[in-house]
Amino acid sequence: MTQGLPLTLGTEPVGKLLRQYAIPAIIAMTASSLYNMVDRIFIGQGVSALAISGLAVTFPLMNLAAAFGSLVGVGASTLISVKLGQRDYKTAQQILGNVLVLNTIIGVVFMLFALLFLDPILLFFGASEQTIGYARDYMIIILLGNPITHIYLGLNSVLRSAGHPQKAMYATIMTVVLNSILDPLFIFGFKWGIQGAAIATILSQLVALLWQFKLFSNKDELLHFHQGIFHLRRRIVFDSLAIGMAPFMMNLAACFIVILINNGLKSHGGDLAIGAYGIVNSVAFLFVMIVMGLNQGMQPIAGYNYGALQMNRVIGVLRKTIFYATLITTAGFLAGELMPRLIVRIFTPDEALTDLAVYGMRITVMFFPLVGFQMVVSNFFQSIGMAKKAIFLSLTRQVIFLIPFLLILPHFWGITGVWASLPAADFVAFVVAAIMLVSQIRKFKAQYALLTAEK
Repeated sequence: MTQGLPLTLGTEPVGKLLRQYAIPAIIAMTASSLYNMVDRIFIGQGVSALAISGLAVTFPLMNLAAAFGSLVGVGASTLISVKLGQRDYKTAQQILGNVLVLNTIIGVVFMLFALLFLDPILLFFGASEQTIGYARDYMIIILLGNPITHIYLGLNSVLRSAGHPQKAMYATIMTVVLNSILDPLFIFGFKWGIQGAAIATILSQLVALLWQFKLFSNKDELLHFHQGIFHLRRRIVFDSLAIGMAPFMMNLAACFIVILINNGLKSHGGDLAIGAYGIVNSVAFLFVMIVMGLNQGMQPIAGYNYGALQMNRVIGVLRKTIFYATLITTAGFLAGELMPRLIVRIFTPDEALTDLAVYGMRITVMFFPLVGFQMVVSNFFQSIGMAKKAIFLSLTRQVIFLIPFLLILPHFWGITGVWASLPAADFVAFVVAAIMLVSQIRKFKAQYALLTAEK
């Protein structure tokens, strides 16, 4: 199986391969985005409009927690893949133990620090006297469960890198299903309000974590828990953190962006405008995550064929991925422009919040069909080993162009300027990605022509 699989990457039709690799990733990504969306829906329907705003205020803090989680999980899972490829099973086992210990330490330290300064942090992130109570009630429970979250996410990354992507997907789906069952029970049945949503989130992750412990306690598995693997080793810790630094910085940037958006919306539109962004972001994020799953499917196909100098297949899978990604983001555009009120009503019955979210959604998705192209091109450069170009393109849409727009446009157009910053960054990032891709394709064609001539 391990010998035949790479051969299929170079011989099977790229469309068939893309479906084969992308569909499981899309399912996992969709489940992950639904996991975040479920809380917002039940809080909006079962608590209040201001509760949605309070929840939206917590996004930067949760992004920050995710940043520290990815710092360990992404780096360690990459190391495990390498060590398994080298058949260095002893070191791979030690990495597994270090993931558990490191995530526990970072999870506890982050929890204690955030709890100690919770109110100032939330106020800095955009909370007001009206929303800080909701944000505090939610985050206290989420932070108390932060070590569980970190360990669960870390072990899920290890499951993927250890050759069990389906089990990692099952763990994610498990949390979504449990959260969807417990949310209405705790919010409507037990009348626990926004705290009920937080308890449902942590309990769902705890159940998935216990299942992961059972998997890693199986001595028949290549990677499993046993004595001697939990001692922190300097080289493993250093390499894990070094590899995980890129996603850590991306999550950190996302945290900063949400702070800017929240404070801009609060200044020009009030607390409900922050809640409106929480709704709009949830919907947009669903389509973005589907494209990310598609990109995960493209990555091994493009990488293998680039390494094999099969440029026609590289360009073929790129074209198909761009086509499907554009279909997905165009669907998001049509949904956001043609039926925004219907979508927003899923989250809240409040008329004022609905009006704000509908207005924001129509502006935000203005250039959404272009987003799929930009995301695919960024991931494509990563797939063929051009990391600097990939990082630059990843930063253009979310940081390099968005931050200046968020700092400038609201001064001229108020709340409309905050909303307009998002599609403006999307459009400029698309133009830059298109220029870079056209230039790279020309180089590919020149290389391909040279290789053909030599043959």
